[in-house]
Amino acid sequence: MTRHFTRRDFIRGVAGGGAALGVSGGTAFREAFADSTQSTIFRVEQCPVHDGQLRHVGVDTLLSLLSDNGVKFYKSSAAQPWCGPSGIIDRGDVVLIKVNCQWKCRGTTNTDVLRGLIYRILQHPDGFAGEVVIFENGQGRGAFDGINPSPANYTEAEVSGKLIVNADGAGETSLSIDYLVNTAFAGQPVSSVLMDSYRSTFIDASDHATMAYRKYTPPDGQLVSYPCYNTGHGNRIELREGRWAGSAYATNVKLINVPVLKDHGGSGMTGVLKHFYGVVSMSDGTTGNRHYNDIGTQVGKMWSHVRMPDLNILDCIWVSHKALRGYPPANTARCDILLSGADPVATDYYASKHILLPLGGSQASRHDPDVFDGLKNLLLAGAQTYINAHGGIQGDPTRTGDANIDVITRVAGASSVGNWQAY
Repeated sequence: MTRHFTRRDFIRGVAGGGAALGVSGGTAFREAFADSTQSTIFRVEQCPVHDGQLRHVGVDTLLSLLSDNGVKFYKSSAAQPWCGPSGIIDRGDVVLIKVNCQWKCRGTTNTDVLRGLIYRILQHPDGFAGEVVIFENGQGRGAFDGINPSPANYTEAEVSGKLIVNADGAGETSLSIDYLVNTAFAGQPVSSVLMDSYRSTFIDASDHATMAYRKYTPPDGQLVSYPCYNTGHGNRIELREGRWAGSAYATNVKLINVPVLKDHGGSGMTGVLKHFYGVVSMSDGTTGNRHYNDIGTQVGKMWSHVRMPDLNILDCIWVSHKALRGYPPANTARCDILLSGADPVATDYYASKHILLPLGGSQASRHDPDVFDGLKNLLLAGAQTYINAHGGIQGDPTRTGDANIDVITRVAGASSVGNWQAY
């Protein structure tokens, strides 16, 4: 028999067990689902092929779905359906968006989705006065120009050395991160930081200027690392602590995690959890432990001790179910789905079982979260055990199993009370 835990039960159980040391997000979800006995996942399906506009129908539907269920996108008193006092994005926030750009083609975060998300941040009803920062560490293989710097990954003549990104609108195959920053949102407070060149530079707590990484060792041992960088619009971000304001840290930093769903060998999948392997530096001396026997604990440490996302959006528009590099096209499938949820373990469990696994293909045997050891035990159970032992997600336990997950679904573009079609 499955036992259901409320947030109140869970907090009682972990009291004194080591609360999260890092800065945590997810407060909007916590207040909306304070006493739920299940982890909630929001699913938007049937996202149409993007039409090239700044807004994205799937993203807008997701934000409306969240709003209708108490998770407001904007922190604002404005009389708009996406606004509320506990909203995620305040007008003066520095919003960090973690994307996957270690690969190219359909192995990267969909830039149509990313553009729609950035557009809505900039449309804050109180007037956006912060900064949007797209960041990634491709561990030496990252690129924001859409041309992967490791030619060995894409040797085919039709893609080798060519700008190809994961976007669908007419003429959108060139919609790279660089294009978004320099053209689509030119003149707006939007910038990008690619940490590949700085992944082997490490600084201490007194350095607030160097583009580098900082190491942190939790009380239970085995260090993690996190980026410290200067943004294009004058902000200094030290991911665990926040924004350095000259003499102290400011807390107006929000993190949005936007991975692409795809196959991965050792862990079965890349999703919400493993995406944090593009936050940590693999040059910090613990790479061997991360691939893959300790993968769940390692990502759990990042969530519990560095920074939890304020919002997760799992990009399942195109899913690379046969190969992580997103090429050739036969290795990918169009699913037209976006997922969101505060619980990373539940989100990855659901995505692997109900999106990746049904696609079949040569790698299907490692997409079953109830069977494949790398996914079931190393990634999901490892992360679940660690995160739950350190306070969960804002006091809520992470969960696996269909009986412990509530999925709220909406078709892209469908109207609702909170659908902000005219905005």
